[in-house]
Amino acid sequence: MTHPLAKYLAHRPPMILIDQLVNYQPDQLTVAVTPSPHAPFFDDAIDGVPSWVGIEYMAQAVATLAGIEAEANGEPIRIGFLLGTRRYQIHQPQFDRNCCYHVSVNRLYQDDDGMAAFDCLIQQQQQPVAEARINVFQPRDPNQFLGQSA
Repeated sequence: MTHPLAKYLAHRPPMILIDQLVNYQPDQLTVAVTPSPHAPFFDDAIDGVPSWVGIEYMAQAVATLAGIEAEANGEPIRIGFLLGTRRYQIHQPQFDRNCCYHVSVNRLYQDDDGMAAFDCLIQQQQQPVAEARINVFQPRDPNQFLGQSA
């Protein structure tokens, strides 16, 4: 079975960690994720996914936004790079099993070279669970950027 977000992401299952598109607007997007025991990074010892995985949930939401925009412009889906964050605040130690979380991203800035910054928020029942401002880079030619021939 094809993952519903696979057409927007350079990732492939099982490394697509987010589940579904909830809302899209220019410069903004919300996706849902519901951790299950079959999910990558699920930890039986805590009956959930460790909180540090939230930064990847955010990065994949950003990648989904980029993929939707690429498709709308007739461009190929390209890989991007999470450069990091100056702050990643968490409000609980894990993402609990079978709880639905909404991951929202809001583009603050993007230049013509592919550098961008996003405010990101993960909520569960409209309560903040994690938040960050992340920086990403999506080069026009990832192979050239990585020093590889196509």
